[in-house]
Amino acid sequence: MKTAPRAQDVADLAQVSQSAVSRTFTPGASVSEEMRRKVLAAAQRLGYRPNALARSLITRQSRIVALVMSYLENQFYPLVIEKLSQKLQKQGYHVLMFIANIDEGADGVLADILQYQVDGIVLASAMLSPTLAKSCLDVGVPVVQFNRISDLAGLARYATGSVTSDNAAGGRLAAELLVARGYRRIAFLAGLEDSSTSMERERGFNQALAGLGARVACRDTGNYSFAGAQDAVRRLFNRADPPDAVFVANDHMAIAAMDVLRLELGLRIPEDVGVIGFDDVPQAAWGAYQLTTIRQHVEPMVDAAVTLLRERMHGQAPARDIVVPCVLVERKTVRPTP
Repeated sequence: MKTAPRAQDVADLAQVSQSAVSRTFTPGASVSEEMRRKVLAAAQRLGYRPNALARSLITRQSRIVALVMSYLENQFYPLVIEKLSQKLQKQGYHVLMFIANIDEGADGVLADILQYQVDGIVLASAMLSPTLAKSCLDVGVPVVQFNRISDLAGLARYATGSVTSDNAAGGRLAAELLVARGYRRIAFLAGLEDSSTSMERERGFNQALAGLGARVACRDTGNYSFAGAQDAVRRLFNRADPPDAVFVANDHMAIAAMDVLRLELGLRIPEDVGVIGFDDVPQAAWGAYQLTTIRQHVEPMVDAAVTLLRERMHGQAPARDIVVPCVLVERKTVRPTP
């Protein structure tokens, strides 16, 4: 078998040091343009490819970031995966994705994650337990939660940071719009009862309603699933005094709610019932829905998550929570201004 060319072979052909070859193939390393050109030309001539696994043994850095997801059904998270992967790859990191069961969070895949000696972990739509946080702290692997905040205390709190939208402010925006447009029997459709995003959105929603002299007429839980949201809407509107508006904890469930309201119950949106979602996924703007919603800004959230993760991986900053503003996007599922 033909022996694969080594870094030293490239260095000899290019008449540079082996460290120059290493720097050329290390993202972000300092190397002159002339040196880079010589090394790449020699590597191409020899058919040399750097061995990332071998380099990780030397540097003790795998340049692998674990991305843990448990809720791919929501159209918001494919956008997150795309933007986060692109951002990390541009900075020389590789993304290794793990799917966690929604009922056990990231704990179920912890052993698999750590055996790859990842440099950091991003948890998106997956819950972080104190046990997992403590395990990551013990082995020196920083964790950033994306669109989630876990209730941690003590040393476990120092293992993780978070990036979220201002969920409470989004809930307030939804409440203010519904009241201003004349809706009075307003419902809230929650996601998971223990999800920080759903709880914060509901908290802001209730606070704003109270400040306006109103309150939630009824609520139900859709468990962030399409079928769960459909069942919850059927229960809400099977009441003797059904709501005339509903604020839904995310767009995925809001779209499910609209299907039931229009196709099964024969209600007109927004005349008979108003609907507001949260996320502003691409499907929210589709002609069949034109959903009024609260927009989460994916790119600023991803930028903040990558920055925070890199700071934590290099020991440059303590764990902290970053909150990104969100905005109301009005389409056609709420009555126009009287």
